Amino acid sequence: MGHTDTEGRRPGPEEPPASSGARSAYESILRRQSMRESAARTYARALPIVPVRARGLTIEGADGRRYLDCLSGAGTLALGHNHPVVLEAIRKVLDSGAPLHVLDLATPVKDAFTTELFRTLPPAFADRARVQFCGPAGTDAVEAALKLVRIATGRDGILAFTGAYHGMTAGALEASGGATDVRVTRLPYPQDYRCPFGVGGEPGAELAARWTESLLDDTKSGVPLPAGMILEPVQGEGGVNPAPDTWMRRMRTITATRSIPLIADEVQTGVGRTGRFWAVEHSGVVPDVMVLSKAIGGSLPLAVVVYRDDLDVWEPGAHAGTFRGNQLAMAAGAATLSHVRENGLAERAAVLGTRMLSQLRSLAAAFPCVGDVRGRGLMIGVELVDPDPDAAPEPGPPGTPGPHPASPTLAAAVQRECLRRGLIVELGGRHAGVVRLLPPLTISDEQTDAVLDRFADAVTTVARNAARAARPLASTPQELP
Repeated sequence: MGHTDTEGRRPGPEEPPASSGARSAYESILRRQSMRESAARTYARALPIVPVRARGLTIEGADGRRYLDCLSGAGTLALGHNHPVVLEAIRKVLDSGAPLHVLDLATPVKDAFTTELFRTLPPAFADRARVQFCGPAGTDAVEAALKLVRIATGRDGILAFTGAYHGMTAGALEASGGATDVRVTRLPYPQDYRCPFGVGGEPGAELAARWTESLLDDTKSGVPLPAGMILEPVQGEGGVNPAPDTWMRRMRTITATRSIPLIADEVQTGVGRTGRFWAVEHSGVVPDVMVLSKAIGGSLPLAVVVYRDDLDVWEPGAHAGTFRGNQLAMAAGAATLSHVRENGLAERAAVLGTRMLSQLRSLAAAFPCVGDVRGRGLMIGVELVDPDPDAAPEPGPPGTPGPHPASPTLAAAVQRECLRRGLIVELGGRHAGVVRLLPPLTISDEQTDAVLDRFADAVTTVARNAARAARPLASTPQELP
């Protein structure tokens, strides 16, 4: 307890608004948003704040409160809000008089971005890579990747994984965990905590790999040779599930020996987030295709698909987009990539992530409602579960009980308590039972302490309230008639 923000203050639930006028304006903005925006809005529902200023980890709301932002634009803000190197890169383009809209024409800004991007890619991949600039969001790059491998192979089917999230457009949704389209074959994604085979660890990952091989090699499986396999090295929206490195290597071997292009979705895991510049580097896997967005634009919209040159067989115009030449995003992205690389921020994310995971796991030891703490680098998930000992657990390894059911109610309560303490976090997982932490790679040691402090305080409050609510009411003697 007692930690401060970057300006020496510790925002808390009792911090007063700047003024009654500011509070009124803040409430009016939220009210108009509710009246005007669609029912599909998401973050605004759980996070009723109106940001007006931001720097690094800190956001200031219209009501005068300050927050530590561990959502980071869903992982977009590798350097946090308004980092000086990003602002300088944007100003330089604006002041130069360069065109801001150029379709896919060559420009010095694009050349600098692609040069820096290729510098960061795994060398064995970069040596034979081609890049396609897509529309402004990661989902469009996923669409481009799926289209690319279908054209290159002449095949149609896609292999994807349970729990996956690849975007919100039609093709990307087909490959995501909630879809039912027959063109996509669902494969088990290995997990330790909720292993689909009830064993976890290396045995669970081995069974997942064998299941994949069986589907592909069994002539009666109903799964023809597909156009590609798409996977996330760490499932983000699926609940922060890191893929075991040995399993990643097995997927590479399985796909390579069968001439199936392997697509690595690094939209959220890329640019140092997991403790390596690209998450595939943990396993040493070299994919055939990489889908990149979020942090590569330095906080501005940018998405690309990078792929092996022999897949580059599509015709001119096979994938296009009016806003694929976003010059400001390319400038901001090049500055971000360079800053992360030159300052060893991926390595720092690995160190800080290990520290945060260690301290957060002490919560699991202290509170039964904290079922699991997992992650890689600064991509962390804390799963809340029903602590009721009578709640039916899922299957576990032979002779041991499995995990208790996920508790979206407790996870949402933790999110609310965090917000009361000036900490912004997000939810994910199969049942929205996982509280997710995605702080910027620039988070300081002091800020890390403050995040951990506030998070632990929020979990403690929720756990105590849950325990209190679960206690049976004391029986009172009844008078005899």
